[in-house]
Amino acid sequence: MKNWKNIFIISAVIALLYLVICGLGAGASGDEYFHVNHSEDVFNYYKTLGEDKTAATITEQNNLPYYSQLPDTIIQLIIKTFGIDNYMTVRHLFCNIIAWLGIFFSALLAKKLGGWKAATITVILFLISPRFIGHAFNNLKDIPFATFSIMSIYYIIKFLETLPKFKISTILMLTLSIFLTTSVRVGGLLMIAYLGLFAIVYYIYKRKELKPVFFKTLLISLGICVVSYFLTVLVWPYALEGVFSNVLDAFFNMNKFDIFIRQNFEGVAQWSNDLPWYYSCKYMLITIPIVVLLGFVLSLAFLYHNRKNWFLHFVLLFSTIFPLVWITANNSNVYGGWRHLIFVYLPLVVLASLGISTLIDLIKNKYIKIIVVCCFAILSFHPISHSVRNNPYQYVYFNQLCGSTKGAYGKYELDYYYHSLREACEWVIDNAEKDSASQEKIIVACWHRPILEYYFRNDTTKFKTEFVRWNEKGEFDWDYAIFCNTGIYPSHLLKGTFPPKNTVYSVEVDNLPICIVLKREDKNDLYGTIARNNEKLDTALYHYEIALRKDSLNETALLNSSQIYLFKAQEEDTLYLERADSSLTLLNRILKYNPEHEGANYYKAFALLMKDQVNESMYVLNDLITLYNPKYIKAYELTASILFQLGEPEKAESYLLKVIDMDIADENTLGMLFKLYKKMGLNDKDAYIKLYSYLERHYRKNGKNELADEYLNAINQISLY
Repeated sequence: MKNWKNIFIISAVIALLYLVICGLGAGASGDEYFHVNHSEDVFNYYKTLGEDKTAATITEQNNLPYYSQLPDTIIQLIIKTFGIDNYMTVRHLFCNIIAWLGIFFSALLAKKLGGWKAATITVILFLISPRFIGHAFNNLKDIPFATFSIMSIYYIIKFLETLPKFKISTILMLTLSIFLTTSVRVGGLLMIAYLGLFAIVYYIYKRKELKPVFFKTLLISLGICVVSYFLTVLVWPYALEGVFSNVLDAFFNMNKFDIFIRQNFEGVAQWSNDLPWYYSCKYMLITIPIVVLLGFVLSLAFLYHNRKNWFLHFVLLFSTIFPLVWITANNSNVYGGWRHLIFVYLPLVVLASLGISTLIDLIKNKYIKIIVVCCFAILSFHPISHSVRNNPYQYVYFNQLCGSTKGAYGKYELDYYYHSLREACEWVIDNAEKDSASQEKIIVACWHRPILEYYFRNDTTKFKTEFVRWNEKGEFDWDYAIFCNTGIYPSHLLKGTFPPKNTVYSVEVDNLPICIVLKREDKNDLYGTIARNNEKLDTALYHYEIALRKDSLNETALLNSSQIYLFKAQEEDTLYLERADSSLTLLNRILKYNPEHEGANYYKAFALLMKDQVNESMYVLNDLITLYNPKYIKAYELTASILFQLGEPEKAESYLLKVIDMDIADENTLGMLFKLYKKMGLNDKDAYIKLYSYLERHYRKNGKNELADEYLNAINQISLY
């Protein structure tokens, strides 16, 4: 076909319209609230000429000063200037446009290797990539980084290809690209490393032609890096407070602030820092459309055929594979699928388009060519139909390798970025009613309260928002509660006990709930909790019993009743066995549908211990630690207590030291260790020294030198007495 350029232009326009129109219905992402707040701090930093240093101050609770997040800052300036109330729509529109630029520069790279046909195929492959499209709606952290990364790669190639000539426009655009990448997050410094590596490889390849301009090229390249670096510093408050030191601090120490969250992966709730090494690769394998994966494999198969353009293929392959290898080799803390690796997906799609384009070009028979094109079209139907059925939840996509959405449900995270909260909030606004004649506000609760506050911002006379976790929903007052199934125990999802009976609305993808709205039908679990907190245990049991008659699986009533029975068993020796048995009955009801429940397992171990079933108690604790939650402190502490009673103090110590090694120790853990050392025969002085010495080594090993020095000073002071 001779009009591929025109087809490319049409497809690019369609891509932009698709992103903007479909993106209008997207909800806020789970991270947006935090970045909106930080952009406000950045705005105030410049407004006060640096007097308000909130945007440049790292705290234990806030690592966002490590991010420059220039797109957020620009959007905040626009919002402030024009007094825009519906600012999420503005943010998402900008994200759509930036994502489209990523598609555009990827297509330009494909055009360099395969002409306008490859460029057109690139646009099409992005349009049928639900994960990319979904994040293009609202992810102003990973999408801009990906776009500016591919833009940098494009201009690195263009800069090198023009040598020994130097085009001012290319130099300026390369400088701008690297600046923009680094202005999103400090990892953009990788583009400077890419420039250096690719320039060295290209120079070796073209050394005869480039030798006369070697030093000039080196000086201009250094100038590009220096200018882009200082432009980044100008828009980054933390960097302005320490032009070199703070940038290095952000680059090397950001990982100290990694957030460890539970992720449903392969049907098991796992901590993000303990996920299998293949987590990112497998997630990409089961969520990238088959047609894109096939195209990528074809590009590898045709590397020899396309050897004349080996350098461009090398750049694209390196940009795709190196980050994956690096993350895998370093066991990096990643979560939320592969959203942190969207910048890798762009060069991967370029390669995929080249593989498909090359295959089509190699086939000379017209009819066979038509058949092959039809095969690619058939493979594209699965992601296209998903996007059509499930807009704006395109990113909740799984390919045929894992059985699509149905096969992934309960085994992998679905709406991990909480897009569906918008639809749920809008349903509550339109449909919620107060059961009583009370004039009080309707209380709407959610684990992600900031998102609720945004969507209910214009309805505060009728609604009040509250924070509540799924496992604690019975202990707090609310009329309606909204929950994504992210964070729900996998077994709870797989056994069909989710959603619960009082679900009044469900946001669904492929007829599977990704977010639900609960209506409070009974508050006896709340009344029981209030009575329990006031030490009115009999009253609490009365209310919990009513709650269980209404819902036999009321988790709050089951768990709290079992705790009360255990407490009473300790207080009333004559009822010891009866109370312990009552507790076990309730706990086993929870564990029947949710065997992973940490609290139920812990109290079951406690109940078994009270019945002198020590081995059975240890088995439950071992499963809790090894299978369900390796960071559940109480399980380690109870295990240590049992081991000490069994005359194994060294093993008891090892369990408590594991808690320190995981950096989750609390005062109770340290107190238990101190008491353990005392019982092992040490005096107060030696017990403190032994404990503090271990803490000093632990914090020193993990680079927390200030804490390590505090314990070292404490040891020195104790040693003086």
